[in-house]
Amino acid sequence: MAALDLFGRRWTLRILWELRDEALGFRPLQQRCDGMSSSVLQQRLTELQQTQLVERDATDGYRLTALGKDACDEMRGLHRWSERWAAALDQAPPGSTGPTS
Repeated sequence: MAALDLFGRRWTLRILWELRDEALGFRPLQQRCDGMSSSVLQQRLTELQQTQLVERDATDGYRLTALGKDACDEMRGLHRWSERWAAALDQAPPGSTGPTS
């Protein structure tokens, strides 16, 4: 439940997703997150550091820890599923409630 609480906080998954391939400084990360407020970004980064998913690197950027990389690996499966889901919804006739199987 603690993981669901953390991941359910606004912007948390987006921050992890943006850090999945490379470390980023505060401003570049903020820009990739559609310009979220600096106070919210700082709060989320603090939470992610406290939960050992994100750490500061030598250049004062933010990067995923080994645990953070594991979390992103798990999110990739959800990302693949969401692409299949979106394709199924795109193929559904207008006004339908979506796929039934």
